[in-house]
Amino acid sequence: MADATLLVLQHIACEPPAAYEDEMLRWGAGLHRVEIDEGEPLPDWRAFDGIVAMGGPMGAYDDDIVPWLAAEKQLIAEAVRADVPYWGVCLGSQLLAASLGAAVFPGPRPEVGVLPVEVTDAGRRDPVFGLLPDRFPSLQWHSDTYELPVGAVRLAGSPAYEQQAFVVRRAHGLQFHLEVPLSLATEWAAVPAYAQSIESLGGSVTLAELLEQVAENERHMTSLARTAFAGWLEHVVGLPRPTAVVRATR
Repeated sequence: MADATLLVLQHIACEPPAAYEDEMLRWGAGLHRVEIDEGEPLPDWRAFDGIVAMGGPMGAYDDDIVPWLAAEKQLIAEAVRADVPYWGVCLGSQLLAASLGAAVFPGPRPEVGVLPVEVTDAGRRDPVFGLLPDRFPSLQWHSDTYELPVGAVRLAGSPAYEQQAFVVRRAHGLQFHLEVPLSLATEWAAVPAYAQSIESLGGSVTLAELLEQVAENERHMTSLARTAFAGWLEHVVGLPRPTAVVRATR
């Protein structure tokens, strides 16, 4: 596939694709970024070879207070049902579930910290998750969870939240973060909703401890992010393996 272009849906400036974006550029994929929360219009999904939807502080069920949310979910539903490759992270995974009719709702308590994720038996057979270790560290910073859409297969879970990753058609949803460097995690601490999730834990995890965990695991997690995303680009999107770093995109 020559000159593939991916649509990147961002919901807050401090949640770009990060390590996933590095891998997009290494594979020569074009990148069209839409800052939905800044009022940028959603394009026609038919113009793209895949969609990457990142995280954000809003809930996938906040249609009444987030004016663009319904349109984004409609875009995701149409694209996924048309077998467009999709990669959703945190809110992006919840939007995938919601767009396909599954319930998204607050969990019993926030899951915050660098915590283990375990790949399921089905995940080991997946062409993307099969590239990851059976158990690996991930950055968790969320309060919501979801039910699996009809036809979805669970790929990973954690002790606190059963739903950590799933695949449906050509769409992968990941509740956790692997792509985030320390610099971005530090920016997240200034987002009120994210700061509140730490405060609600009553001191069991402090911001300083969380950032220390990210610093200790950053290299390993971002390496896993690039491995998994490369698998998605190759086996789902269908890009040829890169032989060199190629063109940059906006």
